[in-house]
Amino acid sequence: MAIKLTSIDQFEQIITDNKYVFLLKHSETCPISANALDQFNKFLYERDMDGYYMIVQDDRELSDYIASKTGVKHETPQGFYFVEGEVIWHDSHDNVTVASLAKAEE
Repeated sequence: MAIKLTSIDQFEQIITDNKYVFLLKHSETCPISANALDQFNKFLYERDMDGYYMIVQDDRELSDYIASKTGVKHETPQGFYFVEGEVIWHDSHDNVTVASLAKAEE
């Protein structure tokens, strides 16, 4: 299930408390982002696992913080895979798919 992030504190808590974290930065106005969100939800459903998403229009401060903390230039949609708080995979736009998310886990 995709759980909505709404604060920097929540983001920090999640990447501190969980060894593995999938995150999607989502734009509500972009059709490519809508497809990425569908792919993200399908990926999570197939694995019966939780992941996290944030809506860029609702929380630009959080989006900017993630870009700054990870050193990964902001794009939307943008998927991340964190292991022990470090980004080990990220991609954007049409490259956020069930297959690419699964490959990140390998």
